[in-house]
Amino acid sequence: MRRFESFMAKNLSEYAAYRQQLGCVKKGIKPPLYAFDQYLNVHKATWEQLQPAFFLQMRADIRKHPNTVNKILSSVHSFFEFLVRRQICRVNPLDDIPPLPERFFIPFVFTPEQTDQLLTNICVNIRHCQKHLLFDMAIYLAMAMLARCGMRINEPLRLCRHHFRPDEGSVYIERTKFRKDRLIPVPQKVLDELDNYLVARNVCCPEDQNPYLLAGRKGRPLKDYHVRSAFHRAVENIGLKQPKRTMGNMTFGSPVPHSLRHSYAINTLNRIKARGISPQQALPVLATYMGHRKYQYTAAYLKVKDASDIAGLITFTKSQSVVK
Repeated sequence: MRRFESFMAKNLSEYAAYRQQLGCVKKGIKPPLYAFDQYLNVHKATWEQLQPAFFLQMRADIRKHPNTVNKILSSVHSFFEFLVRRQICRVNPLDDIPPLPERFFIPFVFTPEQTDQLLTNICVNIRHCQKHLLFDMAIYLAMAMLARCGMRINEPLRLCRHHFRPDEGSVYIERTKFRKDRLIPVPQKVLDELDNYLVARNVCCPEDQNPYLLAGRKGRPLKDYHVRSAFHRAVENIGLKQPKRTMGNMTFGSPVPHSLRHSYAINTLNRIKARGISPQQALPVLATYMGHRKYQYTAAYLKVKDASDIAGLITFTKSQSVVK
């Protein structure tokens, strides 16, 4: 287990323990504190140096994304508030340190037609020799679950056979990002493809003991790099490959597997709106389906209506840059 190493190691450990007692997740508490601890160590800082000017310089020295720098500053500010309450220091030296201007991240969004093209391309490139058939089918099904069920990339890869309930048309997802289990219905087309895959698996490998629903090699699950590689090949094949772009305070994402989850949410909200129903009313249900801890996280998808909005926003931002 990594330890704090600076002269404030004891205080940082006590603060991290205090935050955990409040119910905060350890992996969300410690990384910003480790960054601060390392900065103290590198600069051989002492108590006397911890003045506002020191933290302004620290803000400038951390060569990371502005949002990450602000997260570190916020965590350190909370740490010093803890020290003030404990009467270990008199004032918080970060009270007057302003955050950096943040960048807004706009994810790449596939249209429904582009999603279909992507899955079709992966499907037609399945190798039909005995050595690769089941493996390639499993990769295709993992991608279909990302696109048609809005799953995170690790969720279909961790599914075991008993998590699939064909009679109910559902899968049970355990140990999600927010430690929440959920049972979700699966679209009929994906159910049919799962059934076909399992039939083929039983025929080709009748003695197969792999416990995972989507079998990798040698009794193991698929790895996420298998899925990522197939995804990026397909994106290039259908002509959607493009780099991440930063324009002003906006970062426009490139296509990545998680884009399928974003696209699922946005396109679902669009279909709901097209039926004359307020997307706001659907947010709690969609949040539960996608495994969000709070439906307010799902509400973020309302800010990006569809792929054409993003294309228009990129064009507008470019024109503004030219004017400036």
